[in-house]
Amino acid sequence: MVHFDTNFLIEVNVVGSAADTKFRMWSAANETFGICSVAWAEFLCGPLDATAAAFARQIFPHPEPFLSADALQAADLFNQTGRRSRSLPDCMIAAVAIRCDARLATNNLADFEPLLPFGLVFA
Repeated sequence: MVHFDTNFLIEVNVVGSAADTKFRMWSAANETFGICSVAWAEFLCGPLDATAAAFARQIFPHPEPFLSADALQAADLFNQTGRRSRSLPDCMIAAVAIRCDARLATNNLADFEPLLPFGLVFA
């Protein structure tokens, strides 16, 4: 299972991009995809066109909910990684990926690297 970060999903919509290439490769290998409701909300904030929105809804008809257990995990991740400014949404996205035993597809590796020792795995 691969969970998408917002920036990765945005780039998947760019034909020929690195994310598009990875997505096509994973699709051909019958990989399963997911997205945290937090990343989904970020994506829907746009800007995005109707084609990108429709494509994303096909890939993710049921985004993974953010649960109270995820809130606890995200807070722990936030506190254990130095309470970095603007990192709470990343901690929330990571918490859901960890719970789902999913690898995270992101273009912001540096933002998520501090979370690797706590169970996050990159796709």
